[in-house]
Amino acid sequence: MARLIIVRHGNTFDKGDTVTRVGGRTDLPLSASGLAQADALAHHFAGTRFVAAFCSPLMRTRQTARAMIGMHTGAPALIVLPFLTEVDYGPDENQPEDKVVARIGEAALEAWERDATPPEGWLVNPDALREGWRGLLERAAGLGAEDTALVVTSNGIARFLPDVVDSQPGDLDRKLKTGAWGVVEIDGATSRITNWNQRP
Repeated sequence: MARLIIVRHGNTFDKGDTVTRVGGRTDLPLSASGLAQADALAHHFAGTRFVAAFCSPLMRTRQTARAMIGMHTGAPALIVLPFLTEVDYGPDENQPEDKVVARIGEAALEAWERDATPPEGWLVNPDALREGWRGLLERAAGLGAEDTALVVTSNGIARFLPDVVDSQPGDLDRKLKTGAWGVVEIDGATSRITNWNQRP
């Protein structure tokens, strides 16, 4: 069966930095620790031949994806899919987490983490994101039986993938950690998440 390796880009902040909520309007590169995460991913998947590679237009996803496919002879071209771009956090873009919580409240943040319900003011279209993932799964259904494709995105986008697969682990946490990956297996029209939140 075909596989999609779903990866969240590496860190954009290092220890000691003021961490803020970075969305699609803020095109930060990987930080030093993020580059190290991308390198660790590249080494972990060095034995995997990717037949296709997708990412968002953001630098952090492109850098991560290029690191992962760059170690391969005959690596595929990197295809940018706009729907993979991180969500827009509206008034909370670039704000530290304590200010975000003060504005929207703990309950709204918990609803986002638990079931991907966007807090008030965030510019997120859940239906469009789910449709984007469905389209990518349909595209992956056309891969060869043993083919593997790479998808590098952000936390706010990855969390909508579980809504459109046919099966997944019961205890799956929607939040994909930085530098972590999940695996979607596609067998004909059937898709399932077999691994999630794995790190090298």
